[in-house]
Amino acid sequence: MKEKIKKIKVLAMDVDGVLTDGRIVIDSSGGEIKNFDVQDGFGIVFFRKAGFKTAIITARSAKAVTARVKDLKIDKIYQDAYPKIDAYQKMLKGFKVQDEEVCFIGDDLPDIPVLEKVGFAVAVPNAVPEVKHVADYITQKHGGAGAVREVIELILKMQNKWQPVVQSQ
Repeated sequence: MKEKIKKIKVLAMDVDGVLTDGRIVIDSSGGEIKNFDVQDGFGIVFFRKAGFKTAIITARSAKAVTARVKDLKIDKIYQDAYPKIDAYQKMLKGFKVQDEEVCFIGDDLPDIPVLEKVGFAVAVPNAVPEVKHVADYITQKHGGAGAVREVIELILKMQNKWQPVVQSQ
């Protein structure tokens, strides 16, 4: 696992169930409300400060996701990406990276084709069994509750980039 993590240059993530707890709340006017974890957000900021690229690949589309991506300055966003593997291939070309340089965090069946390609495949504990089966790592923290931050810290610490980022705060 350590050798896989040392090659990572890009973190790509699903949204529902990974950056959120998977619940979709619809308000009375039909708008979606999503809960994002603040520590996941700071982790993404730290990851980018360390020189890494970030991306969202989600099969759904939501204004809340667009707003969160803008707020965190995530490098690429692919919404309505189904099948996700098509967006993933575009992301590889856009970032000029290889499969082994990408970590992807997923939780459900549409994530499997991407998880099977990347260098470091991560599932959250609330993932379906089929996703956990193809994952290299299953986070301790759940989606929407620090799972993304856990993965970011793992990558940065394995690549000796955590302390420099922490000290730059």
